[in-house]
Amino acid sequence: MLRSRHLAAAAMCCLTIGGALQAADVSSISAGGRKAENFTLNDFYGKSHSLADYKDKKVVVLAFVGTECPVAKVYGERLGELAKKYADKGVQFLGVSSNRQDTITELSSFARVHHIEFPILKDLNNKLADQVGAQRTPEVFVLDSDRSVRYHGRIDNQFGVGYAKKTASEPYLQNALDELLAGKTVSKAETASVGCFIGRVHPADATSTVTYSNQVVRILNKRCVSCHRPGEAAPFAMTNYGEVSGWADAIAEVVRQRRMPPWHASPKYGHFANDRSMPEDEKEVLYQWASAGAPEGNPKELPPAPTFVEGWALPKAPDKVFKMAATAYHVPAEGVVDYQYFRVDPGFKQDVWIKAIEARPSNRAVVHHIIVFAGPKGGRDEARRQFLVGYAPGAMPLVLPPGMAKHIPAGAELLFQLHYTPNGKPGDDISECGIVFADPKEVNHLVRTVEAINTGFEIPAGADNFEVQSDSFALPMDVRLLQLFPHMHFRGKSFTYEAQYPDGRKEMLLDVPRYDFGWQLTYELSNMISMPKGTKMHCVAHFDNSENNLNNPDPKSNVRWGDQTWEEMMIGFYDIAVPLTQEDIKEGKLPDFTPGPEQIAQRVLQQFDKNHDGKITMNEIPNKPIQVKIFFATLDKNHDGVITLEEITSMIKERQKQGGGRGLGFRRSGAVRGGERASEPAKPVEPKAAHSKDQASAK
Repeated sequence: MLRSRHLAAAAMCCLTIGGALQAADVSSISAGGRKAENFTLNDFYGKSHSLADYKDKKVVVLAFVGTECPVAKVYGERLGELAKKYADKGVQFLGVSSNRQDTITELSSFARVHHIEFPILKDLNNKLADQVGAQRTPEVFVLDSDRSVRYHGRIDNQFGVGYAKKTASEPYLQNALDELLAGKTVSKAETASVGCFIGRVHPADATSTVTYSNQVVRILNKRCVSCHRPGEAAPFAMTNYGEVSGWADAIAEVVRQRRMPPWHASPKYGHFANDRSMPEDEKEVLYQWASAGAPEGNPKELPPAPTFVEGWALPKAPDKVFKMAATAYHVPAEGVVDYQYFRVDPGFKQDVWIKAIEARPSNRAVVHHIIVFAGPKGGRDEARRQFLVGYAPGAMPLVLPPGMAKHIPAGAELLFQLHYTPNGKPGDDISECGIVFADPKEVNHLVRTVEAINTGFEIPAGADNFEVQSDSFALPMDVRLLQLFPHMHFRGKSFTYEAQYPDGRKEMLLDVPRYDFGWQLTYELSNMISMPKGTKMHCVAHFDNSENNLNNPDPKSNVRWGDQTWEEMMIGFYDIAVPLTQEDIKEGKLPDFTPGPEQIAQRVLQQFDKNHDGKITMNEIPNKPIQVKIFFATLDKNHDGVITLEEITSMIKERQKQGGGRGLGFRRSGAVRGGERASEPAKPVEPKAAHSKDQASAK
């Protein structure tokens, strides 16, 4: 439909930090007081290490790690830091890799990247893991001077499957070490480990009718490999048996929990061309394969490997690639980085039409999202700017059906909007976008991205199901609906789209009952829906700002609209297609999507009129600094303490006459995808690495 079915299956089985924490994501094997037997294992240099070698150490910490497990990765450097902190106190850290898929080279790289100086041992056939009862990575065992287990479980509670807190409130491992060294009883001797299953070597069932070569590889090629291949977003490749077999238990687990493949639409409403949900018969094959010990089968039965465009998820190599700047932007290790803007002159001397486009970061670890807009050079009026493509976790490139295309006028520039999120390590990024052009003679529909958005909400602290509604502008013409893209941040809980037709009919188009910020999915309709002039899109979102939401950055604070992920957004994006004739294209008669003053005023009223009485009072506007109070007084023409629809409309018309754009500037900060920002780039960004304040957008 909008993208090839092959591309629609991309990222199907990405075992990244995504999805809500499930009970089966944790392991709790009682090991308290049990004595660890002596063992001898080699590190990645081939040097032999025995537990008895460290008899002079007061405490030994066995840290089970995995080179590709996302949770183990984020804790790698912390383990290295703890080892250095306690080295002169008689504590020895030993890393252990029991994963069958972790190679010696990968272990060496893991130690180097995460600055780990203690030995990392290769536990062949997972004998040590079996002895102590290790189940996941990361998982630690603290052994006292008698080598009895005094603590077993998590390192701390900052990172887990599907969440990352600002700081750790429970430093379990550090507390255990401090208490043990002080001669005290460890107050919390056991915690449930959170992370990836250890890729154990299981005896393969030689009689199994399900093998990698005859069935499993075909499912993985169809559902997973487009993402799980070198250079793509997934943390490891699924392109060969040696790699995949070590993940068999983990694959079965995330599929059973419905975390993978990532798909969040309720089957009750709509049919989607890119439906990523896995059929039950395929799930059963994966379950049987894992329980049978992941047998390889006969390699002669392997199908041909799927082919891809190297470096891109597009169906063909892009005709043109544009980098955001000549040199990379430097992202600091910590702090808040304002939205960054980079203007690029594509050199288009005539109008161009695009049928496919993809945005890609060079450093996914620090990029929250990319938006690429097209608009007049140096322009600051968002009404004349159009959204082209975005990147966020789980997003795929835009690939439009035959005859449909987005339009970039001659002389326009590309504007890259980058949202960087420091992750504890400095990094550099030089994002880019690749474009596949359409032949204007083959174009019969113009595609535009529009939205139903609400920026006037305030989510109370502790609220676990706070509702926010939004309505789009009424469609100015007949269109066809192509796809839907809901967007919220960490507190997002659920999202629905409802079409409200001019004849009074209502149609539920999409229900996302369990929104997942870790997967920014687009829902592509299997059959485009005709929407007549006057149709509105009504969206309803719910937010969980309680302590039960493990993603919640701060359940004790009220939350309003904002750019950063600890703030919130409520946007229901959707793509529409408008019919065009060749004569329209030749004469430049393209549809005008600019809303009128009355429509803009109605949206402002909807966002701030909390009691739905048709007017706005000062008490209904959240976050009221002096600038807002002055602005309120300016709008309140008759000084009666309320703002009416007529007063808002009048002010918008005055601003438009003065060349002030189409809005009022009530919004605190920018939209992720719509491009309607109060903060815009004052001048082209210099293409050089800099701290965020050096390139901050002009307010």
